[in-house]
Amino acid sequence: MTRKKHREIQLIDCTALVVDGNSVSRGVIVQQLRDFGMTAVDTASKPIEARSKLELKPYEIVLCEQSFPGTDYSGQELLDDLRRGQILPYSTVFVMLTAEASYAQVAEAAESALDSYLLKPHTATGLLERLKHAHRRKIILADIFEAIEAGQFTEAIGHCVKRYQSRDHYWLYAGRVAAELLMREGKHDEAGEMYRSITAQQPLPWARLGVARSQLEAGKPNDALNGLELLAKEQPAFADTYDVLVRLHLDESKPALAMEAARRACDITPASIERLQRYGMLAYYQGDFAEAARALDRATLLGLTSKLYDAQCLMMLTFARLQLKDAQGIKRCIDQIQKLMERKDNPVRLVRFKAMANTLLTLVNRQLAVVVEQVKEHAKELKSPEFDVEAACNFLTLISEIGRAELSLEVANEWVNTIALRFCTSNSLTDLLANAAARHPPYEAAVRAAYQRIGAIAQEAMALTVAGQPTETIKMLLAHCDTTLNLKLMETARLTLGRHRARIQGADALEADVQARLTMFTPSCVAPPMGQSKGRSAGGLKLRTAKEAPPAKASVQVD
Repeated sequence: MTRKKHREIQLIDCTALVVDGNSVSRGVIVQQLRDFGMTAVDTASKPIEARSKLELKPYEIVLCEQSFPGTDYSGQELLDDLRRGQILPYSTVFVMLTAEASYAQVAEAAESALDSYLLKPHTATGLLERLKHAHRRKIILADIFEAIEAGQFTEAIGHCVKRYQSRDHYWLYAGRVAAELLMREGKHDEAGEMYRSITAQQPLPWARLGVARSQLEAGKPNDALNGLELLAKEQPAFADTYDVLVRLHLDESKPALAMEAARRACDITPASIERLQRYGMLAYYQGDFAEAARALDRATLLGLTSKLYDAQCLMMLTFARLQLKDAQGIKRCIDQIQKLMERKDNPVRLVRFKAMANTLLTLVNRQLAVVVEQVKEHAKELKSPEFDVEAACNFLTLISEIGRAELSLEVANEWVNTIALRFCTSNSLTDLLANAAARHPPYEAAVRAAYQRIGAIAQEAMALTVAGQPTETIKMLLAHCDTTLNLKLMETARLTLGRHRARIQGADALEADVQARLTMFTPSCVAPPMGQSKGRSAGGLKLRTAKEAPPAKASVQVD
């Protein structure tokens, strides 16, 4: 093979990362790439090291060993983590190097997110052919990813469906991308049909999971549960199934089942930062503080510097260590929060975390008078637009611990009511807030009572519409919005305006009033991701490309 041939497949100017725990094997691969004309070749001996490098800069080619003896992290798990975190652009060619023993597993992965795989030992010619094949795939599918990158999703779906129906090159992959785009566009029934069509051709785990995901999104949780339970039974090592089960059980207000599903996912992928974070947070809210500390501590050890790491993990770890009366552990959390603050451009959230962690340290040291003063400082932002669901949960957890310690805080009941009336917009968010307050049962009861109160206000307002007074409905809702800041009431006002605009006096002014409130307070009502990357659909294929903007925030939950 001449240097001219290598140039034809555009390898000379490519950047590459070789991930292999064996120094001899790693050296051989590096030399082969350099013989192809590549000069920008980096190496990593462990998946965690590789993840750090990939978070810092993009590579056009990644060659990764599947097996890393002595660690909990495989090459496939590295790829899955990168995809889940939207760190690896689809313009990157990812080739897995595998021994004969794991061929079947890797070959199946190649039908989804993997560009290619190569059996070891391999020749230079074999490696070059694999790279050419993967590069060809990128070229053939370029129209799809260019459309996605430009935000032209309808056009991208058309390209995918055409390729899928013609059974052209990479038709199966195109079908999966089409289904994911349909899910993204809210066309859940059409996505389900595509997944069912793929399953009829090949009953791949991700396609069967896609059917269940589309059912869940379409409001058919029972159908989704049946499919997920069957898939978990037949494919017990497919961790994405449990990711979707976590979401389903949380939506159904079954946190114990969600925690069990999260544990199963962690057992399969013990080095997954996101799954460890989610499991640890769920364990905390279920009262298993020792298990929460174990999982969150491991997530922090593996990923404190990673883009996959959510700083809320440190906050929950601090709470868990409070329960275990571990003052030294809390001090370590404060130090780690400080390290994160030094690396972040906008550490406002981390400043809040550090202040609360310091209060927890003061509490565990029984400096009770100081605790009361610090909590009053935290409470000053309860009605701020920047005070969000995450901050509300943390504050409720804090004052619940104070209430459990029987400290005198008469104003705490008012604080709980303020938070609950503002953020109880759905069953799942109410459950989350109630769980945060569960260490002091009167506060938990107050949260649930506030949700009932919001529902009663909405019904009372809508009764005015039924009585032919939609203008009074809007005025009543806006008055309550001023006192509660509740997004559900704001959304009800917006929907009422849309449906009865012709009958509402001063509709334009009222609409501007409602929209101003929504613009100011909607961001604060985004549901916490529970350790998962924002913008990611549980169990889904990520569609990020090299130039894509950061993923959108998680959706607001309003019943």
